[in-house]
Amino acid sequence: MSESTITADVTIDSRGATCPGPLMDLIGKVKKVDTGTVIELQTSDRGSTTDVPEWIEKAGHELLDSVEHDDYWSLYVETR
Repeated sequence: MSESTITADVTIDSRGATCPGPLMDLIGKVKKVDTGTVIELQTSDRGSTTDVPEWIEKAGHELLDSVEHDDYWSLYVETR
């Protein structure tokens, strides 16, 4: 288990949801927040660890960090 030094402005708990649920949760939140907002997406779906970063890059946002915990991942996104 590792920790991140990043402090999120918003946390989305999508643990237990399967793909594409976590990504859709993130997209919905990104549309509602200001530029520069740091979002932590918590997901237990392994597919999200590849799908979400691909979407982040295509959408023009920045993946700040990806942290693996015992039973889920935290993906930190800064909106652009």
